[in-house]
Amino acid sequence: MTEDNDAVELDEDAETEAVDADVEEEAHTTEEPTADAAAAGAAAEADTAEAGAEAAADEETEADDASPFDDDVMPDDDVDLLIPVEDYLSAGVHIGTQQKTKDMERFIHRVRDDGLYVLDVSETDGRIRTAADFLVNYDPEQILVTSSRQYGRFPAEKFADAVGARARTGRFIPGTLTNPDYAGYIEPDVVVVTDPIGDAQAVKEAITVGIPVIAMCDSNNQLSNVDLVIPTNNKGRRALSVVYWLLANETLDRRGADTVFALEDFEDEL
Repeated sequence: MTEDNDAVELDEDAETEAVDADVEEEAHTTEEPTADAAAAGAAAEADTAEAGAEAAADEETEADDASPFDDDVMPDDDVDLLIPVEDYLSAGVHIGTQQKTKDMERFIHRVRDDGLYVLDVSETDGRIRTAADFLVNYDPEQILVTSSRQYGRFPAEKFADAVGARARTGRFIPGTLTNPDYAGYIEPDVVVVTDPIGDAQAVKEAITVGIPVIAMCDSNNQLSNVDLVIPTNNKGRRALSVVYWLLANETLDRRGADTVFALEDFEDEL
């Protein structure tokens, strides 16, 4: 899998096998069965068929109720989330990498059999709210969002449009935050980055000039230069769309704005 490919790797449903019950034929006797015996046999066969039909119906209902997702993604099932947990899972927000850092351990719920670390989506949800609480203290135009990752560029730009921030996507030009002689020089008050690794130049310059950094971090990220972490799959197209969408709406909500965006607004066409 390439680095920019969607990292959503949902566990496949276990296929249920329909097993037919073996019916043993009664041994033939030389005596003719009585009418009562024949009636009793017919009734028994009817009861068996009815029981089999009920069992099949129960199995079908259980299969319908079973979640198609690997839903062990947080310790408390009663957490009040911004969106249903199934929506987080279908976007792959919880899917980490096969590496973890000590910094990210507290945001990891468990490790799967295939070695992928599963992020705690309740932590993701809570940090989105915290980031919105933080961003509402800044003038919109003083917020800068960056993304060098392909799948983060569209939702990052959409986030900037939604909240009135500025965006620098693609390659981050050295000197953007530190060189007043550069034509593209800007002086934001806070920076939101899609990945501290891919956006390392933006993080480095933000630290140099003393600007706080909000970062979307996967299980393999270091947090030494990050002020506020949003734990998430920061490589997946749909995961980044969901997180930027929620962050935009939560930020607008705290400003008292009536505008509410749909997830589709943040999803780039393939």
